[in-house]
Amino acid sequence: MRLTIANLAVSNYKVVIIGGGTGGCSLSNWCHKLVPKGQVVVVDPADEHHFQPGYTFVGGGLCKLQQCIKPMKKVLHPDNVWIKQAARKINPTENSVILNDGTKINYELLIVAAGLEVRFDMVENLPQALLDPNICSIYRADLAQKTHECLYAFSKGTAIFTLPNAPIKCSGAAQKICYLADEIFRKRDIREKIHITYNTFSSDIFDVPKYAEALNEIVKKKSIELKLFRNLKAVNISKREAIFELMGMDNKPTGELEIQKFDFLHVAPPCSAPQVLRNSPEITNANSFLDINPKLLQHTKFANIFGIGDCLGSPNKKTAAALFSQMRTLSKNIPRFFEKKPLLETYNCYSSCPIIVSFRHVVLAEFTSEGPHETLPVNQAKPRFISFLLTRYIFPLIYWKLGLKGHWLGPLTVRKILHLGASKE
Repeated sequence: MRLTIANLAVSNYKVVIIGGGTGGCSLSNWCHKLVPKGQVVVVDPADEHHFQPGYTFVGGGLCKLQQCIKPMKKVLHPDNVWIKQAARKINPTENSVILNDGTKINYELLIVAAGLEVRFDMVENLPQALLDPNICSIYRADLAQKTHECLYAFSKGTAIFTLPNAPIKCSGAAQKICYLADEIFRKRDIREKIHITYNTFSSDIFDVPKYAEALNEIVKKKSIELKLFRNLKAVNISKREAIFELMGMDNKPTGELEIQKFDFLHVAPPCSAPQVLRNSPEITNANSFLDINPKLLQHTKFANIFGIGDCLGSPNKKTAAALFSQMRTLSKNIPRFFEKKPLLETYNCYSSCPIIVSFRHVVLAEFTSEGPHETLPVNQAKPRFISFLLTRYIFPLIYWKLGLKGHWLGPLTVRKILHLGASKE
């Protein structure tokens, strides 16, 4: 059911979900069985739903962009209401959401699934620079396609890849496309003509030491220069210069700048909390992310607000895998909220990042805040073909067929089976 703005006055709903991305679709499709028909509303202006992890595949030439896109009306449950408009502000004391046109809708339960806002504008001159044929990014659909074209057109010089000192969707994607670029250059027999540099703001290539050790070996074997403590601040298009601020061990700028010349530049852009949360300070933390209990996924002050996905002010890495594990927690806690019972299910900050290191191998990083938390009964830090097959073919299938429909609650059950019940969640 789609409800157009022309049909709306002040309306009341049991469940209002802000965002029709992965979290919004999954939860809305799961929630429809919890409340009467027409009492779950999804607020999102987009015509299409995108499988954003697939942008890396597109950039690396492993799939077509259209394989990552479906019409929004095809992924939302027909019993639910779709308001094709953005939310402007949340008024938690009134239990209401203000839409972009000023319309107010009221909720009994609010689920914030608004994601992250990609902010190319936070790097000086970057929006204009992206018009250059050799400057690209896989963090937007059209630019993912452009990245693929760039990698097959570029022939010699210095190729720079970056990871910002800011929240970002799947931080591992920044190095995935770097490895795929290396593969493409080798396939085209021009690798010796190209110097590849991967710049990260961090003190290591990956946050989890087990996987960092494996990935450091990979960049050495691939002759990729790894530059740590570097955060892209500006691009000088005419001089072909990337300007980095140097970072200290405390993750703060030192005040020093470094200029790197480039012939090809791939930028993983900074992201910020979405505008609706930046407009709603009553429910956010100091960085404008939803202020939730990171275990219960319930707001710290307003009990009838829950959150899922990238918009949360929680310590987990912002990935689809994290979101589906959050689904497990919410699938237990939301019914208990309606039943006015204590919330019991907790989220352990699980996340996963399948890092494509070649056309046939993946380092399948799975972890919580305590360290590796692997599903397969093998060492997942080792690049494996089976991990590539899972990443390229099985995970997208799970996403479309199970995840978006609210049927995939993370790999806990699979992990217990493969570890003969010995795995801890």
